[in-house]
Amino acid sequence: MMSNRKIPAFVIAGTHSGSGKTTVALGIMAALVKRGWRVQPFKVGPDFIDPGHHRRITGKDSHNLDGWMMRREQNQAIFDRYCRRSDVAVVEGVMGLFDGFSGTDESGSTAQMAKWLDLPVMLVIDARSMARSAAAIALGFYTFDAQLPLKGVIFNRVGSEAHANMLADAINAIPGLPVFGCLPRNEGLGIPSRHLGLVTEDDFRPDDGYEDILARWIEDNLDLNRLLESLPKVPVRSEGFPQSDRKRSPDIRIGIARDEAFSFYYPENLRLLREAGADLVPFSLLRARHLPDGIKGLILGGGYPELHCETLSQNMGLLEEIRAFGLSKRPIYAECGGFMFLMKAIQDLEGRFFPMTGIFPMRAQMTRGIKALGYREIITRQDGMLGPPGTRVRGHEFHYSTIRETETDVECVYEVTGRNGHEKGKEGFVQHRVLGSYMHLHWGSNPKVAHNFVDYCRRYG
Repeated sequence: MMSNRKIPAFVIAGTHSGSGKTTVALGIMAALVKRGWRVQPFKVGPDFIDPGHHRRITGKDSHNLDGWMMRREQNQAIFDRYCRRSDVAVVEGVMGLFDGFSGTDESGSTAQMAKWLDLPVMLVIDARSMARSAAAIALGFYTFDAQLPLKGVIFNRVGSEAHANMLADAINAIPGLPVFGCLPRNEGLGIPSRHLGLVTEDDFRPDDGYEDILARWIEDNLDLNRLLESLPKVPVRSEGFPQSDRKRSPDIRIGIARDEAFSFYYPENLRLLREAGADLVPFSLLRARHLPDGIKGLILGGGYPELHCETLSQNMGLLEEIRAFGLSKRPIYAECGGFMFLMKAIQDLEGRFFPMTGIFPMRAQMTRGIKALGYREIITRQDGMLGPPGTRVRGHEFHYSTIRETETDVECVYEVTGRNGHEKGKEGFVQHRVLGSYMHLHWGSNPKVAHNFVDYCRRYG
């Protein structure tokens, strides 16, 4: 039996969104990988895009930690599970260090997660257009919460060596808060953005040697040895996980859409499905001509179908196979982009219509502004693929499209509330045994859901 062990682990936080913490986190991960360390990445919050970039650098799935979707012990279990075979853990925060879903407490923030996991924090400060004022910002963050282990500062987007010296001199006035690095501006290292955030790992095509350049940017401008030496080692539980975590033989094939258009999946959801006996068979809705053989269910995750409408709509043979699969009352579970794919059509911002599978009698119309953003809790109204009536699952909603032209009443099986408990209207659309929704549900909030879904596919597939 494996014994408990200790590894260095830390959180990279920012003063605000856009401070460059993702690039700094990727650079530190790249530098550690170049040194031969096994790096386990994590991301605070309901994010699908940053974890993909973490995976590209480290070769390991990056797992989401979230103070609203999951309880403290569930986050701790995820952290422990994936640190077991790693040398160091790097946790990228969300928004600003203290930003969560409350203006009066730490709920849902990076600070809360750091305290839950007892991890030290490195604060990234965007130093553009400031010098001594940076010390006032650092001091405010350092003293704002006495229980938060803020261990050092990393300045980003530093203009020159003279600028770096001024910043370091200013921070010297704050005892106990070292500066570990002054990273010069390098716009070529940043990842481009679009309407849902950064471009995905699949769509980001950096120049050859990008990881080497990232690592060198860190090694040349940040005292990584000193940073690592400053870290207390945190205990990682290496035992006590259920026997099913040791991988049971899969007994049911379930197709899962995986390509540039559909890539938004929480790795923990997929682990829970495999643990429940699913053999997840990836296929591309953009390139496959047929569904995988022998599948008993389908999972269509979120992503960017709106960027690939023409290719999707022209793959008519696969569209018809998926339509027939759903209309024959076999299980399909679809979230956000996958849900849009199951509608009659997607209408883009120029007003063009692209036919989709048509299982749901409605179309998705893209909009220039956000149509929904926030945490959600769903409660099922009836027995279904997620479980019996009253099954609760937490997740998040974020999309730039809206439903238009519903030809007939479509049954809705979710009662939906936001983080504040207010009702959010009808959701969880059902046709035959097809369930579609804009919600990205984290099944780690209710691990029974994965077993329920696999059993449902076994029964009706």
